[in-house]
Amino acid sequence: MENSAALLVIVDSANVVGSVPDGWWRDRRGAAERLRDRLAGQGLPGRTDPAEPVELVLVVEGAARGVESVPGVRVESAPGSGDDHMVGLVAGAGGRPVLVVTADRELRRRVTALGATVAGPRTVRP
Repeated sequence: MENSAALLVIVDSANVVGSVPDGWWRDRRGAAERLRDRLAGQGLPGRTDPAEPVELVLVVEGAARGVESVPGVRVESAPGSGDDHMVGLVAGAGGRPVLVVTADRELRRRVTALGATVAGPRTVRP
């Protein structure tokens, strides 16, 4: 459930999964599910105040569409471009703080223009 006071963290699944050459390309859906499960288990690493509410959204696209949400992580299947979907989520955040996790330079440019902050894949993946 959405918490309007919570930090909205949008994770670019394709970009984060693709940041480590561990064979993810053989099972894109499975790789996205493993990332989702890691996020559900550990939340957002490095939080200075773990009591601060965080809403985690994992955006999947392509072969990873259809990955289910789990407690603590809402999964959104982008109907088209994952980047466009994430930009739409940032635009619709209603002024709440947003962090987008991606290394994609163009996506970073687009979301920071809307007021989001960005962090690289290592924020959520060792």
